[in-house]
Amino acid sequence: MPKVLISDDLSPRAIDIFIERGIEVDRKVGMSPEELLASIGEYDGLAIRSTTKATRAVLAAAGNLKVIGRAGIGVDNVDVAAATEAGVVVMNTPFGNAVTTAEHAIAMLCALARQIPMADQSTQAGKWEKSRFMGTELTGKRLGLIGCGNIGSIVADRARGLKLRVIAYDPYLSDERAVDLGVRKVDLDTLLAEADFISLHTPLTDSTRDIIDAAAIAKTKPGVRIVNCARGGLLVEADLRAALESGHVAGAGVDVFSTEPARENVLFGAPGLIATPHLGAATVEAQEKVALQVADQMADYLLTGAISNAVNMASVTAEEAPVLRPYMRLAELLGGFAGQVAEDAIKSVRIEFEGLAAEINTAPVVAAALAGLMKPSMDAVNMVSAPAIAQSRGIAVSTVRHDRPCDYLTLLRLTVEDEGRSRVMAGTLFAGDKPRLIDIQGINVEAEFAPTMLYVRNYDRPGFIGALGTVVGDAGLNIATFHLGRRDDSGEALALVEVDGEIDDDLLAKVRGLPQVVRVNVLKF
Repeated sequence: MPKVLISDDLSPRAIDIFIERGIEVDRKVGMSPEELLASIGEYDGLAIRSTTKATRAVLAAAGNLKVIGRAGIGVDNVDVAAATEAGVVVMNTPFGNAVTTAEHAIAMLCALARQIPMADQSTQAGKWEKSRFMGTELTGKRLGLIGCGNIGSIVADRARGLKLRVIAYDPYLSDERAVDLGVRKVDLDTLLAEADFISLHTPLTDSTRDIIDAAAIAKTKPGVRIVNCARGGLLVEADLRAALESGHVAGAGVDVFSTEPARENVLFGAPGLIATPHLGAATVEAQEKVALQVADQMADYLLTGAISNAVNMASVTAEEAPVLRPYMRLAELLGGFAGQVAEDAIKSVRIEFEGLAAEINTAPVVAAALAGLMKPSMDAVNMVSAPAIAQSRGIAVSTVRHDRPCDYLTLLRLTVEDEGRSRVMAGTLFAGDKPRLIDIQGINVEAEFAPTMLYVRNYDRPGFIGALGTVVGDAGLNIATFHLGRRDDSGEALALVEVDGEIDDDLLAKVRGLPQVVRVNVLKF
C-alpha cells in the first residue's frame, strides 16, 4: 500500500481522499528539517503547501519517494532539478487558487487607489483626515500586467469590468489570445512607460527574477502603483522602498516577499505600502479546492500512473494511463535491449510510432524508452529523470509518427546511434498488452522479453544451433525458449535464447569461441 506524508496544513478532506482510495497517510505538520530528513525515507508521496522545503538533501534521503504534490501553484520550495534527478514527479495545482489570487490582486488595486488601510487606521485612531487621503479613480486608467497566464487573464477580465484599460507583457501570450482577453500586447518597456498600475503575475524564473528593479522603476510614470501577489523575488525590495520614499511610486501592494515568513523586511514602514502575509490563495474555497485536487492527483499517480499538472513530466490522463502502460513497458524493454548491447557513447535516439501507436500520447513512451536505454549504465534512472539526463548528455531525441500501412496492428521502432553505428529494433503488443520483439537490425524475429537471455549474432551455417545448445547444456542450464531469425541476403542470423539460471563468464567465453559467432551478449529484463 502506498504511503503519503502530509507535512503542511491541508484540509482534513485531503486525508479522507487518500484513505478512501486505499493509501496510507500520516499528517505531521510543523516538522523541523531534521525531522523531515529522518522520516521521509518511508514515504511514497509528500503533500505540501509553501512551508515545507523539499531540498536536495530531503530528496537524497527519500529513497522511496515517487511524487511531491504542492497544493498551490508555486514550487519555489521544491528543488525541482534534484527531484527530476531522483526520478520524483513534482505536481502542483495551478488552477485551484487562480480566482482567489486574482481577486486578491484586484483588492490590492482598489485598496491602493483609495488608500483604504491607511485611512482605516487613521479614522480608528480618532482622526478625521478626509483631505489627506485623496484617492484616484480606476476607471480609464491603464493597468499593466506582467504575465498574462491563468491568473493574469482572470485579473484582466476583472479589471476590464472596472473599466481599466489593460495592457500585457508576456512572451508566451499569442496575438489571438490577447484579442480574446481584450488586452493590448506590448513589450516590457512600453508597459513600464504607459501603465498607471502594474500587477505582477509571472512565475519566478531566471528571466523574471528582479524584473522590477531601480532601472525598471525609472522607466515608469511618476505616481505609478505596483502590486505583487505572484512570487517573492520578482521585485527588488530595496529599490521599491527607495521609490516609495521618493514618491515616484505612489503605492505598492505586496503579498509575497523574498524571504518568508517575513518577520522583518526592508519594505516594512515605507510610505504607501500595503503588505499582506501571502494571502493570495488564503480563502476557504481555494484551500479546500487545492487540497482535494493535490490529493486526487497524487493518488491517481501512485495507483494508476496518471500524471496531472506535473512540472517535470509529461501529463498522462487517467483514461490514457491503462492504454499507455503496455506501450511504456514495450518502449522500456526496447530501450533496455539497446542499452545492453551499446558499445560507445550514445549520440541520438529516434522512436517511431506506427499503426495504433501513431495515435497515442508519445511523451511518456519516449521517457520510458530513454529510461530503459540508460538503466544498464546508471545506478538509478526512471522515466522522470531520463529525459533530463539525456539532455544533459547531449543525446538528440526525436519521434516520428507514421501514417502508412503497417504489418502489425501497432508497432514501436527504436533507433539508437552511437559513435560507430546505429542499432534498430522494433516491437509490438500481442493481445493488446503483451510486449514482443519483432525486428533486430532488419532481421525478423518474434520473441518475448525473458528475464535472462543470450543474444547471439552469427553466420548462418549448418550445425550452429546444435553446437550452441550443447555448450549451454554442458553448462548445466536449461533452454526455456529458442528464437531464431536470419537475413537471407547476407547469411547473417541471430538467436535469442532464454535460459533458466545465471550465465557466467565461462559460458560466455565458450559461446564466443564457437566458429560462427560474431557477438554475444547477456540480456536481463
